[in-house]
Amino acid sequence: MPKGYANGMAADGRLVVTGGVIGWDTQGHLAPDFVAQVRQTLANISEILAEGGAGPQHLVRLTWYVVDIEEYLASLKELGRVYREIFGAHYPAMALVQVVRLVEKAALVEIEATAVVPR
Repeated sequence: MPKGYANGMAADGRLVVTGGVIGWDTQGHLAPDFVAQVRQTLANISEILAEGGAGPQHLVRLTWYVVDIEEYLASLKELGRVYREIFGAHYPAMALVQVVRLVEKAALVEIEATAVVPR
């Protein structure tokens, strides 16, 4: 039984897809800590979805890329609170991948999102 995500989802409608999104603020700065970067990344995704006519309830998939999986695991409670604060209690299919680094050297997390808006 998954915790905080779904093993799979089915949807029919118009796709809204993001590229890899990181936690830049409006000035292009990244917070120095992991959870703050996740918070900003999820907020950025929420704004991108809104531009495409979608909301968090339309998410069907999130792919997370993190540079330190141990930091992710150590932050699960706080990450859950941040996630619910921004996306509510909607849990799409998710994957988590540890990577050596991201294009932006200071980025600790990058997330891709796929949403489906009903027709």
